[in-house]
Amino acid sequence: MDGSFSDLMGEIGAKARAATAELAFVSADRKHAALIGAAEAVWRRRQEIMDENTLDLAYGAEKGLSAAMMDRLRLDEGRIRSIVDGLRAIAEQPDPVGRVLAEWDRPNGLHIQRVSTPLGVVGVIYESRPNVTADAGALCLKAGNAVILRGGSESFHSSKVIHDCMVEGLRGAGLPEAAIQLIPTRDREMVAEMLRATQFIDVIVPRGGKGLVGLVQKEARVPVFAHLEGICHVYADRDADLEKARRVVLNAKTRRTGICGSAECLLIDWQFYTKHGAVLIEDLVKAGVEVRTEGELLKVPGTVKAAPDDFGREFLDMIIAAKLVDGVDEAIAHIRRYGSNHTEAILTENDATAARFFERLDSAILMRNASTQFADGGEFGMGAEIGIATGKMHARGPVGAEQLTSFKYLVTGDGTCR
Repeated sequence: MDGSFSDLMGEIGAKARAATAELAFVSADRKHAALIGAAEAVWRRRQEIMDENTLDLAYGAEKGLSAAMMDRLRLDEGRIRSIVDGLRAIAEQPDPVGRVLAEWDRPNGLHIQRVSTPLGVVGVIYESRPNVTADAGALCLKAGNAVILRGGSESFHSSKVIHDCMVEGLRGAGLPEAAIQLIPTRDREMVAEMLRATQFIDVIVPRGGKGLVGLVQKEARVPVFAHLEGICHVYADRDADLEKARRVVLNAKTRRTGICGSAECLLIDWQFYTKHGAVLIEDLVKAGVEVRTEGELLKVPGTVKAAPDDFGREFLDMIIAAKLVDGVDEAIAHIRRYGSNHTEAILTENDATAARFFERLDSAILMRNASTQFADGGEFGMGAEIGIATGKMHARGPVGAEQLTSFKYLVTGDGTCR
């Protein structure tokens, strides 16, 4: 192991740990000022960010990134506006630190409060999306945490400029610049160093494909908020409204295929199919989606025979698996077998069927008559999120500022002895 990487991790980690001492009690106003300053810097430097992004796109093309990964990597003025809007939205959120979560008195005279506190130092390891540099930095700062960011090698140039903007905001608000640090090298050894840095990092958040998250879960000695895959299902029930179903299915698959909330499998109840025919499949084929299926649905022009591993696969592309099922219970059984506990949607006008779907599935996000593309912290009113946690410990679903806090107990007595 190269000692220089270990030394670099030690230097970055020590600075982050020192920054947490101040961030734990910094005022909400100063955090607000830092985030607004960062938003203004991003917008002012948008042309520079797009110029650097051009270098990243060239690097990504040279590496042979998929169309979905290239889409995640690409920045234009509209997407930079979204970054700015996200920073401003996070700035305006209530401060999650110092909230009294619970409060009670004991017969022994003790008064007890459970109060939200920062986690400490958060490590974020992500692929492609340079906007995560802003989202993760802002959310961690809002929650009073220092953050160490390790962006993907393909987003190296644009992430660096966005990080510079975040530091500009910190500097303007008089906050420690080490509150938001970006690993300054593409070398993958720094990922391994972060995963071992138990003396500096309190939690790791991986955001990327199955390979990255699997590596982090396998190698990390630091606790992990896991976001494994977005194998999202849409189930069209026998009591679905046809026009709602057509709108939702198309949006869930085609709005943006490269995001984790994109639908990857369509389940259609036999009675819906008998009543309405193959209209949902035909809509997808007409939109340019490759529908991989089996049995009766292969009769629909434009469909192709599914391979065994197409069910339970994250395509991140204009491809969807499709299958006919006999009722909600068979849909639930399929999702339990092939899903990733990310997001599932049911299309139905039947309240009892929707309740059964919600009760018997344990994915982080369950939806009714709504597109899975809403599986996003900004759409939940969180301003942004670091990722969608599919595990069950501490944080589940969109990980926003509130989910990046822990708590402590404040106990007050009056000379009280046991």
